[in-house]
Amino acid sequence: MGSWKFLSGVINVAAYPVLCIGYVEKMFPVLQSGWPRIVAIVAAILVLAFVNYLGLNIVGYAAVILGLISLSPFILMCLIAIPKIRPKRWLSLGQPGVKKNWNLFFNTLFWNLNFWDNISTLAGEVDKPGKAFPVALPVAVTITCLSYLLPLFAVTGAVDVPQAEWGSGFHATAAELIAGKWLKIWLEIGAALSAIGLYEAQLSSCSFQILGMAELGILPKFFATRSKWFHTPWVGIIVPTALTIGVSFLQFTDIISSANFIYSLSMLLEFSSFLRLRYKMPELERPYRIPMRLPLLCVFCLIPCVFLVLLMVIATRTVYMVSGLMTAGAILWFLMMWQLRKHNCCVFVVDQGHQASTNQPNS
Repeated sequence: MGSWKFLSGVINVAAYPVLCIGYVEKMFPVLQSGWPRIVAIVAAILVLAFVNYLGLNIVGYAAVILGLISLSPFILMCLIAIPKIRPKRWLSLGQPGVKKNWNLFFNTLFWNLNFWDNISTLAGEVDKPGKAFPVALPVAVTITCLSYLLPLFAVTGAVDVPQAEWGSGFHATAAELIAGKWLKIWLEIGAALSAIGLYEAQLSSCSFQILGMAELGILPKFFATRSKWFHTPWVGIIVPTALTIGVSFLQFTDIISSANFIYSLSMLLEFSSFLRLRYKMPELERPYRIPMRLPLLCVFCLIPCVFLVLLMVIATRTVYMVSGLMTAGAILWFLMMWQLRKHNCCVFVVDQGHQASTNQPNS
């Protein structure tokens, strides 16, 4: 479970530098290919990892500020587009003869709306997460959905272009058609800043997951090492950063599809564990308890599970290969940790891990 969650997070992290450079290259075409692009991606990953090292408070406040800046051009574009909207365009089923890429559609849709449970790895850094998370999550989900739907309705209603032109970064082109070059540049800058904020948030989740797994005795104690100056899990930052550099050179579609596949595996395990825990220990005290009975919870979990299985069925060969190799690597890693613990080759926080797993069954 920990390996699947961590690997899906790392692959997800790798998508954001690619997205960021993808928008920057529209202003600086030299970054479209070759060594300049490679250097730009690696440099972005290393600089953003260092910012993460400086502390979770910086990441949190920076994410809020970057979110406001990145949303502002989209809000302005929606307002300017209102007089140009033709509602009949919303009823279009696509241009005749243009093949629909359902694989890319479902993977992009899922990728844009998943990973909400990753916030759980930061619960130890939050004051009263049992009260804060149930309030913050619905607000964040609502803002996220609106930030996707409103610009989409504005652009599809106000702009009439060949369907083939719709691709990664088309909102910037649409902004130029709706308002002019100035809004296109502003939106490209906002989109790049948005990718930076998402990268920082996801990297924080990955690093604190490694910290938590070490504190539970799943990984050697070394992985729980924190910085003396900033109290951040520097080992937990270095590991996903190194893996991100390797994964970031895959195609964007393969990146998000692989992240979705491994995440789907972990979510199926997470849902089944959740239902089993509620069935076996219904009266156990929890930081937060979903107010539903078991039969309704089964239906509640079945709906997303169907979608998870669909994503796995339509995956490409590349995704199956990447996900299979990473899962095999995770199993080998588990066996290696078992041998190290058995022969006392590394120090593990066994006693504290047993106590933590007993006191927090839903972690």
